[in-house]
Amino acid sequence: MARYITTTLPYVNADPHIGFALEIVEADVLARAWRLRGEEVFFSTGTDEHGQKIWEAAEKAGKSAQEYVDHYAHEVEKLKGVLNLSTDNFIRTTDSVHQEAAQEMWKRCMDAGDIYKKSYTGLYCVGCEAYKTERELEDGHCVLHPGLTPEERTEENYFFAFSKYADQLLSMLSAPTSIVPEWRREEAIRFVQEGLEDFSISRKKEKLSWGVPVPGDDTQVMYVWFDALTSYISTLGWPKDREGLYEKFWTSGTTVQMAGKDQVRFQSLIWQAMLFSAGIKNTDSIFYHGFINSGGQRMSKSLGNVISPYELVEKYGTEATRYLLLRHVHPTEDTDVTWERLNEWYTANLVNGVGNLVARIMKLAEAHLEQGLPHPEEEEFDSVYWASLDAFEFNQTMDMVWARIQGLDERITKEEPFKLVKSDPDAGKENIRQLTRELYTIGRLLAPLMPETSAHIKEAVLSNTKPENLFPRLA
Repeated sequence: MARYITTTLPYVNADPHIGFALEIVEADVLARAWRLRGEEVFFSTGTDEHGQKIWEAAEKAGKSAQEYVDHYAHEVEKLKGVLNLSTDNFIRTTDSVHQEAAQEMWKRCMDAGDIYKKSYTGLYCVGCEAYKTERELEDGHCVLHPGLTPEERTEENYFFAFSKYADQLLSMLSAPTSIVPEWRREEAIRFVQEGLEDFSISRKKEKLSWGVPVPGDDTQVMYVWFDALTSYISTLGWPKDREGLYEKFWTSGTTVQMAGKDQVRFQSLIWQAMLFSAGIKNTDSIFYHGFINSGGQRMSKSLGNVISPYELVEKYGTEATRYLLLRHVHPTEDTDVTWERLNEWYTANLVNGVGNLVARIMKLAEAHLEQGLPHPEEEEFDSVYWASLDAFEFNQTMDMVWARIQGLDERITKEEPFKLVKSDPDAGKENIRQLTRELYTIGRLLAPLMPETSAHIKEAVLSNTKPENLFPRLA
C-alpha cells in the first residue's frame, strides 16, 4: 500500500515551537510504523512563506522578505536532524514549482466557475490574515488573537465559491475516518450546517506584493491560505507529476494530514472545497492534535513560558524529547507542560526506567553469557500495538511499551537472576537469555517511536555488551 502523510506548514515569522514539534514527531512515528509494515510512504513537511505578517516582519527586521523567510525556513528544516525525522521532502511555498502549482490550482477553480471578483467590506484579523464572520468572534475579538482588534476593510478581491460545496462537504464528512478525533468531525459538520460564506482569496498587489501572482491579473496576489494549502500536492510534483509521485501517493494511495485543532476550517473545509472545485481527490483522513500549554496558560513570548524544541533537545536529547512528546502530551486534548514535570518524567521513566533496565540486564548478560542472541525471534507485533498507532493514540502505544519495561523490571526483582546464576549457573544463564530476548522485543517495539534507543538496545543484545548510559541523569 502507498501512504502519504503531511504536516501543516508552519508560518515562518518565528522559530519553530513545541506544538509543531509534537505534530511532526507524531507524523514521523506513523511514517516509520507504516514502513515497518512494508508499506511505501511519502512523508512531507515544509514552510508557509507568503502573506502580510511576513512582509511586515521583514520590513521591521530591515531585511528583504526573501532573506527573512530563508532564515526561518532554515530553522524549521533543521528539525529533521534535531528530532531525527524520516521526511521525504521539504516544500517551501516560495519554491518556483510550488508557485506554478498554486497558479494551476487557481486556474482549475476559475475554470470550474468558482472564482469571481467583487468589492467586499469585512472584519479582518491581521493575526490570522483572514476575514472573520461575527460567529468567529468573541466580544468583538478573534478567538485565536484576543489581543488584536479586527480591522474593518473594504477591498475588491477575488472570491472563492465556498458556499457551493456545502452538500459535498457534508457527504465527505459523513465518513467516520474523515476527521480524527470524532468531536472535531462534529465541529466541522456544525460549521457547514450553520452556513458557509464565500471568502476572499486575493489581496491587492499595491498593498501586499509578497505573494503568488494571480493568473491573468497582475494587480492581485493570492491569499496566503489559498497558496499554502496547495503545497500538500505540489510537494508530490503536481500538476506535471513527472516522477509519478502524485498519482502513486495521492490519487491511488491513502492520504493523511496532521494539523492543530485550530485548523479544522482550513484543512477539512476550505482545502477540501478547493479539491472538489479542481476535480482532485479529497484527503482521506485528517488528524487534529491539541495544544501544549505551560503553567495553565497558552504559551506566549510575552508571558515568557515558551518552550522550544531546540531547548528540549539541548537539555534532554533527541530520543528523550520524542518520548516526552509522545507519551506525556495527550494526542487530542490540551496538555499542560512545565520544566518541572518534564524533569520528573525524564528521570522516572527514562533514567530510572528503560535506561536502568537496559544497564541491569546487559551487565548480567555481559558477565554470564558467552555471546549475544544469535537468531533473535522476530515475533509479530501485537495487533493492539498497531491499532493504537492507526488510531493516533501515541500515548497508549508508549504505555504498552512501558508496561513491558515495568514487567521486565518486576521480573528481575522477583526472580533475582543475579543470585540464581550463582546457585544454579545453567538455570541462571537461561533466565538471563530470556530477559535479553524480552529486552530485544522492547527494542523492536520502540523502533518507530524512539528509533535511536531501539537501535542501541538491539545492538547491545546482539553484541552482548552493556552500552553507555542511554539517558544520563540531569545535572
